[in-house]
Amino acid sequence: MNSLRKRKKLYPVNVIKNSPLKKDVYYLQVSYSHEFKPGQVVALALNPEDDPRLYSIASGKDENGISILFDINPDGELTPTLAQLKEGDQIYISEPFGKFLCQETPAMWIATGTGIAPFVSIVKSGNGENVTLLHGSRRLDAFYFQDLFHEHFGKNYLRFCTSEKAEGIIEGRLTQYLKDQDSLPDNYMYYLCGSSQMVIDVREILIEKGIPFDRIIAEIYF
Repeated sequence: MNSLRKRKKLYPVNVIKNSPLKKDVYYLQVSYSHEFKPGQVVALALNPEDDPRLYSIASGKDENGISILFDINPDGELTPTLAQLKEGDQIYISEPFGKFLCQETPAMWIATGTGIAPFVSIVKSGNGENVTLLHGSRRLDAFYFQDLFHEHFGKNYLRFCTSEKAEGIIEGRLTQYLKDQDSLPDNYMYYLCGSSQMVIDVREILIEKGIPFDRIIAEIYF
């Protein structure tokens, strides 16, 4: 992480809004003038001398400033303080970078938790055609931006919940859904974003189903 701080220059930005989406999950909007490509990340720190953490941009490219989606790690040094930020407070972020750029080709997007963030940015930027989105969560209140995705994808937006039931929600893990498929399109691109274990599990399933390794693009959230 020290090498990241030396490599990426951090710029001061001001908080525009810090909105709780549920307990311990926030959507933070900051002033920002650099252009970005949907799917990119920024390095973020409370102070310019701190080691930054990476966050996917979770806002459309034409919105005022940029936003990130984060959950609080009670033992972390950064997120408990991020959750306390108010309008006008200052933090530091880098210019956007990264290659999790979903091509305009038929694709399957697969996300859990706050790993939905880059897909929020892509859809809010007017992209994401010919896509099926698999969205996994333990609880019903953690399908962040589900209204956005339901409007955009319709029947191609599939939600999977492991601990609660509701109409329109598929019970169980998205990994089981993938295992149960007789086949998966081998001409699709597959974009995975979420925990390391989810990415590992889904990648193994896709490869077992005959998906070429170079068609699987992953972004891991620690």
